[in-house]
Amino acid sequence: MKYHSGYPVTHKSAVMFSSANVLDEDVCLPAAVIKKTELINNISWMQRYADSRGVSLAPHGKTTMTPSIFLQQQHAGAWAIGVGSIWQAGIAMQCGISRVLMANQLVGKGNMQLASDLKLQYPQVDFICCVDSIENVRTLSYFFSEHYQTLDVLIEIGVNGGRCGCRDTGDALALAREIACLPGLRLRGLELYEGVLHGEDAEVKIRELLTSAVTLACDLEPYVSGEFILTGAGTVWYDVVCDVWLSASKPSSCRIVIRPGCYITHDQGIYEVAHRKLLARDSVACELSGDLVSALELVALVQSVPESGLAVVNFGKRDSAFDAGLPLAIAHYRHGKKMIDPQGRLTTSGIMDQHSILRMPDGYDLKVGDLLVFSTSHPCLTFDKWKKILLVDDNYCVIDELSTGF
Repeated sequence: MKYHSGYPVTHKSAVMFSSANVLDEDVCLPAAVIKKTELINNISWMQRYADSRGVSLAPHGKTTMTPSIFLQQQHAGAWAIGVGSIWQAGIAMQCGISRVLMANQLVGKGNMQLASDLKLQYPQVDFICCVDSIENVRTLSYFFSEHYQTLDVLIEIGVNGGRCGCRDTGDALALAREIACLPGLRLRGLELYEGVLHGEDAEVKIRELLTSAVTLACDLEPYVSGEFILTGAGTVWYDVVCDVWLSASKPSSCRIVIRPGCYITHDQGIYEVAHRKLLARDSVACELSGDLVSALELVALVQSVPESGLAVVNFGKRDSAFDAGLPLAIAHYRHGKKMIDPQGRLTTSGIMDQHSILRMPDGYDLKVGDLLVFSTSHPCLTFDKWKKILLVDDNYCVIDELSTGF
């Protein structure tokens, strides 16, 4: 096999040989990989779900920050790509995304200047961000009117103890009236994120929030330019958002937009659990062909077996999410040959910056140099630890190196 000359390498999972296969250790490990078949499946499934419900899809791109994935989502029918910052918005615009929904407030002179520059450089892009205070809209109005530009905004509503957003309908209406009187701003609709509500009664609280929001939308309609954008829904409750808003009285020209993000690679952790609950609630999702499947994996090497029942693997907090459960070993290979299924036998018990600790039963056949494949929970925090994600086929042959924009 030919050595792929290219030193110095530019990222930590560099491909070192031509015709590279991850299981043959032709790349520097650990490596984050996305399985192409599963990725295509998930993009298609969520778009078909949105289409079947009659809503628009604006996948939250901050999950992957991977331009090639943004473009695949747009090509599949996504109405917009969602982002969380003006930097992320710029990454989306640069790669050819035609509509960018920043589900966050635009604050700070530097950030406003970047937004202004992007509007000049990409005038064809429909860019929309959120507002929730009189102070912010006055600052934005002054800045963008001075630059002879118009900024499109959504009013965000929130909940007590949550994050951003107007806390009551009176404040939201006052904000709408203020925007209507100010130059340089155009109100496009209403935004919320129901995922800040937790607990055993989360669904009840979310339905109440959604009902209040759609009622407020009708009151805001006179202040909105063009169609009314009504948007919410992360990866957990998008079915409930559809149920409540589709059945309610709405502004006469209303576009409902859902913004799930982590579906793109799914997982075998918190989002798998959430998806099973969604399927139990939602007949539409059940009737769609196929299902969401885990597409993002971490491939690593056993670097030490220093004592009985314990092994050390060469990945850590710098490589993998660990906030919603530690990575789970799902496959074991030795010299490219698949070994016994490690699930239920190998347990990740600890994680440090560059090391993870595995516990295993006495007699389990695990050796230094063995290769382990892990699933992770909460893909957002795995993606942002990698400059490049390796796109692989069903046999773990490397198809492409996907650049991220964190």
